Amino acid sequence: MLRTFAKAFRTPDLRRKLLFTIGIMVLFRLGSFIPTPGVDYAAINSIQKQASSNDLLGLINLFSGGGLLQLSVFALGIMPYITASIIVQLLRVVIPRFEVLHKEGQSGQTKLTQYTRYLTIALAILQSTAVITTARTGMLFGQTGSDTKVIDPDTPWTVTLMIITMTAGTGLIMWLGELITEKGVGNGMSLLIFTSIVAGFPGSMGQILGQSNGGVTNFIVVLVVFVGVIGAIVFVEQSQRRIRVQYAKRMVGRRTYGGSTTYIPIKINTAGVIPIIFASSLLTMPSMITQFVTNQSNPVVQWIAANFGQTDALYMVLYAALTIFFCFFYTAITFNPEEVADNMKKYGGFIPGIRAGRPTAEYLAYVINRITTPGSLYLATVALIPQVLFAFMGINQNLPFGGTTLLIIVGVGLDTVKQIESQLQQRHYEGFLR
Repeated sequence: MLRTFAKAFRTPDLRRKLLFTIGIMVLFRLGSFIPTPGVDYAAINSIQKQASSNDLLGLINLFSGGGLLQLSVFALGIMPYITASIIVQLLRVVIPRFEVLHKEGQSGQTKLTQYTRYLTIALAILQSTAVITTARTGMLFGQTGSDTKVIDPDTPWTVTLMIITMTAGTGLIMWLGELITEKGVGNGMSLLIFTSIVAGFPGSMGQILGQSNGGVTNFIVVLVVFVGVIGAIVFVEQSQRRIRVQYAKRMVGRRTYGGSTTYIPIKINTAGVIPIIFASSLLTMPSMITQFVTNQSNPVVQWIAANFGQTDALYMVLYAALTIFFCFFYTAITFNPEEVADNMKKYGGFIPGIRAGRPTAEYLAYVINRITTPGSLYLATVALIPQVLFAFMGINQNLPFGGTTLLIIVGVGLDTVKQIESQLQQRHYEGFLR
């Protein structure tokens, strides 16, 4: 594998792409440390040393590479774009115009991408306003009513400038991601998320190792489980059910087309990481709402605080149930058996032993439901393994070892390796695996 990397860097065109990608990733990391104008950096550092970890905004802080709690220029990270992309995909079910654009090919996808960009900027304005508001009250750092001021001077003009800066940072991240996709290697947005997650690993492992009670043992156990879960994810993510499709011969002018056999690859985990993101977002809402309740001694507020922590039993059960539900829900949105059956019929394709048209759609729906069942169980298991482990070991801090992060790391890593491998194969080099 190292020899293959060396060959990749000896190829001028591929070397330029790899260096360009690495340069953009470094620039993205630098933006996570540049504070927004008006932020008292020394005050933030002093608060973070005393404050307890805040699980509510942990996912956003993770995807920003730790920039959220620093109130940096890239504080929002890539989360507004992820949210906007999910919303646009879901709107295809409700807005017929979006579904028409989706079917129009490249021109329609370009229009949907433009809508996603506009929605990203709008969400960035809302999220930056919420982040600055929680920072002024201390809730962002887990210190409600703290006397330490992180914004100096705390004036409407300063707050407005901070909102504009964070929103512009999100727009710049979008542009950097598109630059990687166009001129680099791999999917730009995915690589930026990958960079943010991996950047938090050394500090998190250091926190486990530095525990006064069994730190070394916990470190070894977490490392072994971490490697084992990644191996299982790689195995399952590479697995697929192949449905054989045969195309009949047809004459167009003097040429004969068709007569070939191909297959429809259906992954076990068709929905990817989206169900986990949906489930975690919904489960953080009760705790987030209670943060704005003035009477913290209310029995309902105390019950939510006692049962909706990431290592609580009720939270884990609901997390697994919602993950399974959203796995079926998102798969039904992204894979339309009737549309696939109509396209096959249009081009003369059929599944051997199944009639074209409605019987083919029913067969595809039957197969996708059977595949999604073990896929959803696998997704729920991967999402819960790190949290069960942390609960058993007494690790309560918000560490980047959840199912979301592991799936993203493996998925982005496999996709990037495949793209580099295809570039090498075009130049008659060996791949990563013999």
